Amino acid sequence: MDFMTAVKTVLAENYVNFEGRAQRSEFWWFTLFIIIVNAVLQLLLGEIVALIFALAVLLPGLGVAVRRLHDVDRSGWWYLLVLIPVIGALILIFAFFMHRGTAGDNRFGPDPLAGQG
Repeated sequence: MDFMTAVKTVLAENYVNFEGRAQRSEFWWFTLFIIIVNAVLQLLLGEIVALIFALAVLLPGLGVAVRRLHDVDRSGWWYLLVLIPVIGALILIFAFFMHRGTAGDNRFGPDPLAGQG
């Protein structure tokens, strides 16, 4: 999945969808989109506009993170690790978000990479 497809998939097709699975590229491209747009908005238009954008993408960001956890066969409740300062985010990134998802179907749905080689 490329950058534009990932952003379109998260914002247009799965805005607040917490069901199913999201492949690594969808999660990481969308994360990069949020970082870049937020930085540009903050530099050009100030903190208030950047904060409004951050609030607008809060639910889609949470949704893609939960779907990413589903892809590695973990419940979305694992995302609560982010509440543990620093260590929780590091655990999520290195233990779940960076790894390839479960090959084939799992309890959360079909493999998003099925048929892509």
